Amino acid sequence: MRCKYTPGAAAVSTPSTAATPGAAGPTGPVPRPARQPEPAELAGPSTREPAAAELAQLAARTAGDLLVSPARVRLADVVPAPQRVESDPAEDWLLPADAVVLASDDPAALAVAQQLAELLRPATGYPLPVAGAARPAPAGGIALVLTDDQPDGSSAEGYRLSVTRAGVTITAGTATGLFHGVQTLRQLLPSAIESLTPVAEQWVLPGGTVTDRPRFPYRGAMLDVARHFFAVEDVLRVVDHLARYKLNHLHLHLTDDQGWRIAVDTWPRLTTTGGTTEVGDGPGGYYTKADYRRIVSYAAAQHITVVPEVDLPGHTNAALVAYPELAPDKVAPPPYTGTEVGFSYVDPADERTYDFVTDVLGELAALTPGPWLHIGGDEAFKVKGEVYTGFVERAQRIVADTGKTVVGWHQLAPAAHVDGRVLQWWGTTNEDPTTLDAVRRGARLIVSPGNHSYLDMKYTADTPIGHDWAGLIDVRKAYDWDPGTHVTDVPESAVLGVEAPLWTESVTSLAEIEFMLLPRLPAIAELGWSPRATHDWAGFRDRLAGHGQRWATAGITFHPAPEIPWPADQSGTAAASTSRPIPTQTGPDGVPAPSA
Repeated sequence: MRCKYTPGAAAVSTPSTAATPGAAGPTGPVPRPARQPEPAELAGPSTREPAAAELAQLAARTAGDLLVSPARVRLADVVPAPQRVESDPAEDWLLPADAVVLASDDPAALAVAQQLAELLRPATGYPLPVAGAARPAPAGGIALVLTDDQPDGSSAEGYRLSVTRAGVTITAGTATGLFHGVQTLRQLLPSAIESLTPVAEQWVLPGGTVTDRPRFPYRGAMLDVARHFFAVEDVLRVVDHLARYKLNHLHLHLTDDQGWRIAVDTWPRLTTTGGTTEVGDGPGGYYTKADYRRIVSYAAAQHITVVPEVDLPGHTNAALVAYPELAPDKVAPPPYTGTEVGFSYVDPADERTYDFVTDVLGELAALTPGPWLHIGGDEAFKVKGEVYTGFVERAQRIVADTGKTVVGWHQLAPAAHVDGRVLQWWGTTNEDPTTLDAVRRGARLIVSPGNHSYLDMKYTADTPIGHDWAGLIDVRKAYDWDPGTHVTDVPESAVLGVEAPLWTESVTSLAEIEFMLLPRLPAIAELGWSPRATHDWAGFRDRLAGHGQRWATAGITFHPAPEIPWPADQSGTAAASTSRPIPTQTGPDGVPAPSA
């Protein structure tokens, strides 16, 4: 184990002689070379003798260099893989107890600086005050610099992170870029940085420069809150997981046969009646408008856009229970708590249906600052041909009238194109002529192949929760595909990005959400963020292996996937991380019984 750093005690620390598992070279920390003299120190006698204080400071700096362990994390160990990494081990930097976080005098930059300080304070125990400056420089601490000269050349999400002995500088053209740089900085510190209580540790960052930007502008995950309802706090925790890996969209599947989860003032029974059920006869639940605003606001602070989905014209049993006049036969169906699909639909021949669609989407648009409204459109098996396309075309125009851009599952493809239309493709084969035709008419794609990115699929046949209709998806299967070329003949220029959906027919708790997300979510994140040239399974799994200890330290449940070479000293940690109950017994409808 490497030597530990105790605030205020660096000068008397002594290196340990124990080996660090997986470390290269001799056992124990390797002293860094002594600081090289500055040019002025080599220039011969000066006109004055150095003051005693200056000599003492120089001696202390040299001694400190000798005692600091080299960084345990390499600059290239980041997930998602950065665009360019230039390592310089001679510039490794130790975060001092008196470090200050300086940021450009801009409210958005200062907000990111506060987030950084809040991330680092619990484990370090350091105060890490935050201050604004017209021209921030690290001065032994951390500087977040907004600049018109974007370091990556063009992307609003790009950043440059530089680590030298003088401190750390993150430079970006936007606060979003600074935020992504902060996530990289977080990963470069020892895994103990995830602790919620102070840890005696040397907080060393590897020296060098990371220059980074995303490959695709849309990188997201979907959480189905309709099949099982999840409290606001659980959704916020999912937002944190997305932010950690530079995903920037949270798609919320808000409505389905089993429950309606968003309040609509003009149709109040959607929640008071339609929101009271879920798979397995649980209590259900719904978000008030204040709840939804809280989720949207929290996500925005993490530079994540919420994409709300109201699934139409199918997947609507909960709405029909609440308002039978929307049903084709005008009779309320019984509440549904199973997991079958394709049997329900709103009446496409009744103008009252379009009043409903207009009211619901109008209120949701008013609550949602992001540009997207998702109208579903999948598995409406009983609405066929021209009736289906006619309904979709009216729904698309209703979305456009709200000022938003329509998103829908790729079943929308046959309908007429509207400006900006986005199709979310979830097929399991590469060939899709209908979707290709929609792309040729102007549609863009969010790529979510069911057999690679659906995170409700089991890892292996004996995974206790999840499905296998699209196949088993281990971490390698989640990683080994290319969003830019996956759908035959669709050019990369038509691919807006990638999304990993998590349907929750069998997922009943936050622990189960995390178990299904991790470690596959970072794989999808890397496909969306990193340059194609960096995609390499062997390299990815080695980088990902270091994250198990981070998740365990943070109290995050994850699946200890056997294809990932978790470090030997973490072999018990990964298993322990799944100690929150994961169901193993099935209940009615083949759905796993809720955990305790």
